[in-house]
Amino acid sequence: MLDFAHTTKEHDETRQGEALLIENNVSKGNGRKLYIESYGCQMNFSDSEIVASILLETGFETTKNYQEADVVFINTCSIRENAEQRVRNRLKEFEFAKKSNPGMIVGVLGCMAERLKAKFLEEEKLVDVVVGPDAYRDLPNLISQVDDGNRSVNVLLSREETYADISPVRLNSNGITAFISIMRGCDNMCSFCVVPFTRGRERSRDAASIVKEAHDLFNSGYREVTLLGQNVDSYKYTAPTIEGQEASTPVNFANLLALVAEVNPLLRVRFSTSHPKDITDEVLHTMASYDNICKYIHLPVQSGNSRVLELMNRTYDRDWYINRIDAINRIIPGCGISTDIITGFCTETEEEHQDTVSMMDYVKYDYAFMFAYSERPGTLAAKRYADDIPEEIKKSRLTEIVAKQRAHSFERLQQFVGKNQRVLIEGFSKRSDKDFAGRNDQNAMAIFPVDERYQAGDYVTVMIESCTSATLLGKIVD
Repeated sequence: MLDFAHTTKEHDETRQGEALLIENNVSKGNGRKLYIESYGCQMNFSDSEIVASILLETGFETTKNYQEADVVFINTCSIRENAEQRVRNRLKEFEFAKKSNPGMIVGVLGCMAERLKAKFLEEEKLVDVVVGPDAYRDLPNLISQVDDGNRSVNVLLSREETYADISPVRLNSNGITAFISIMRGCDNMCSFCVVPFTRGRERSRDAASIVKEAHDLFNSGYREVTLLGQNVDSYKYTAPTIEGQEASTPVNFANLLALVAEVNPLLRVRFSTSHPKDITDEVLHTMASYDNICKYIHLPVQSGNSRVLELMNRTYDRDWYINRIDAINRIIPGCGISTDIITGFCTETEEEHQDTVSMMDYVKYDYAFMFAYSERPGTLAAKRYADDIPEEIKKSRLTEIVAKQRAHSFERLQQFVGKNQRVLIEGFSKRSDKDFAGRNDQNAMAIFPVDERYQAGDYVTVMIESCTSATLLGKIVD
């Protein structure tokens, strides 16, 4: 999963260039090889798993080397301008590879598809196929069109598509943690954001299919699931009424959390992302009621100033956000909280920037994604407001909040030093196979020496001996 850590790297840069690959190659006979590379938010990684499942059903195999692939897909993100340039540069690398593999098909999936389809297909001729987030079922047909010598595109958005019936292939999986997409699209119209235009209107997935997926994952050895949505707190599903039967009771997000938590007490449940206008006390009380619902919430603030929040069309103000933070701390003492922050939004003054700094001091976030504002074409902000904050001021403000968050992250991790923490072993540390890595309830990463009595998927008690600003360090205790 994407780590919420103090960083200036945007969602679209996280794990940049890392190929998502299927561990167990499956073949149904056509012998064509598939390579998928995914950038951006957790939803993009989840979508890549759906794409892989669809194409495996039509007989594709997978490869870790794009140069030998018959079909290369890059799943894109439009959150930041520099992400688009990185994707374009990557496509040029794929274009070069096609010279030695003329039959290679290169395609763009995801959020860039609608906005840049003409450039990618016609002006720059970098790709053969462009597919939006709601059109992945059409991929076999689109690939066939390219086989016949045509470029193909489908970026139609849907009000119904949730891919609820597709069992995702777990890509690049550690076999312990997995994503479950519970909804698609977004009905919020934050003025800086392209998601409503690239992913369409909000729709919730059948609750029964979500619970079944969680059951299947647990029975396959997974011990943690993350429920995904652009705004999980607005999840609401009502099963269609069958003639002669009473109408079913709507399932809201608090209900869904409880249903997934009850799959098994050994299955940890996380979720992302919450919206401050929608997160309810009911959700918080549900979290507090189940030991296996992790005590961690990602609650984007974006700005600590009410006027700027209004320009952003966030539909809450500073006082409302503080009220939600106070509720979290009251109902779930010790809950981990992370956030997103944008500096240098249109017309933001230095005093308003300091309101964001003071919000950080009030909350003391565990982690944060921090960005300098980047105008995105087609958004409400691009249409209504001048991007009038000089780049040097944006960068100066960003530097200030990054330093502030680094100090807060270290302070928040220090609270665990000298204490025992229940940690789910996810695998070996990235740096050494002599150390395990896993997270505690508040989503803090812990590194500790390997104990041969345990393996990935086991819960262990770790005595935290020290910490950095990003990591807990300790040892397993009985």
